[in-house]
Amino acid sequence: MKVFKFGGASVKDAQGVKNIARIIQLFENDGLIIVVSAMGKTTNALEEVVRSHYYGQGDWQTKLDEIRAYHLSIMHDLFPNPQHIVYEEVEHTFYQLRLICQTKPESDYNLVYDRIVSYGEIISTRIVSAYLSDVGVENTWLDARKLIKTDQNYRFARVNWNFTEILLRQAIRNPEGRYVIQGFIGSDDNYHATTLGREGSDYTAAIVAYCLDAESVTIWKDVPGVLNGDPKVFDNTVLLNKISFSEAIELAYYGASVIHPKTIQPLKQKGISLMVKSFVDPQSQGTVIENGSPLVPMVPCYIRKANQALLNVRTTDLAFIVEEHLSQIYAMFHRYGIRVNLAQNTATSSTFIINHDPVNVPLLLDSLRKSFEIDYSEGLVLYTIRHYSDSDIKNFLKNKEPLLQQTTPMVYQLAVRDV
Repeated sequence: MKVFKFGGASVKDAQGVKNIARIIQLFENDGLIIVVSAMGKTTNALEEVVRSHYYGQGDWQTKLDEIRAYHLSIMHDLFPNPQHIVYEEVEHTFYQLRLICQTKPESDYNLVYDRIVSYGEIISTRIVSAYLSDVGVENTWLDARKLIKTDQNYRFARVNWNFTEILLRQAIRNPEGRYVIQGFIGSDDNYHATTLGREGSDYTAAIVAYCLDAESVTIWKDVPGVLNGDPKVFDNTVLLNKISFSEAIELAYYGASVIHPKTIQPLKQKGISLMVKSFVDPQSQGTVIENGSPLVPMVPCYIRKANQALLNVRTTDLAFIVEEHLSQIYAMFHRYGIRVNLAQNTATSSTFIINHDPVNVPLLLDSLRKSFEIDYSEGLVLYTIRHYSDSDIKNFLKNKEPLLQQTTPMVYQLAVRDV
């Protein structure tokens, strides 16, 4: 079987859903597992619902009505018959969401987040599955919450691989069939919804492929493949025709947005090829990620990570920062789920560039203040150049004031104020 993943941009409107059907019809002789994300910016909108519900601020009902209206507008274009069963299915989903928001929230914000945000994928897959059936693409709708089993690390759940493989193999028995399943979501042992981290639909595709020994995974994007930089940020980007698994892991680690950081590992273990192709031009070559040369062509790769913050941690008595201190600091990063993207040490302090999380970072800072002196500054951007030359750095530094920079033989990183 082949695994296809379609992200939010590919299902942001009715034309996008119709285009997915056209792509699926190009592969009429293949068994397919179709992994679908929430439509457009639905996840962002549901995050606003979560905040309003959890903190009791704002109007979650109005936001939920806006999300419902957005999906209904897409459905009206796809399903002219108002008696179509999909309307009942989607309305029932919004009814469940309202019930959640009308009850007192659990004390764990991350649990509440996963419970509400996971519905974005449920709604989108109901719509996509129904439309595929209407145009003659017979398929089976699957609930990832019953198949992708995880721990209780809400928002960043870790997969129970053995249990997940058993459940997926039981659910997907026909290698020539078509199956539609949600990306991004799963559930713990208590069947509480969990999520795999933002952009986790790519990871879902890899999980499914690994567990079912799929032939390949294709991620369908609004770009021609993997470029050496985001064309919205960097000029004169070029298409990378081939990338090795190891190189793709490195690029994902530094924040390349085309591929989720955890997607590559399970595919590499079983040698399952990953392709990134354009849903605008499905016949084009795209990018193939597999064993082989690091990059074809070999060019510098540029990465921009926004929403970064600078954290400086110092000992209170001017003692050297040693392994004991660093172990304590990194244990706190782990406890609060904070990602460190760059780190530097001096004799008495350590400086970190981290992802700014408005919920968990304040908890981290409170814990650090009990043992250290700290300074914290948000509103930063972290740039990374992999396979750089001296001229690349020189050109890149023009009109930029570095707050922190670091150079290794293959990677240059620069933190600056966001402007």
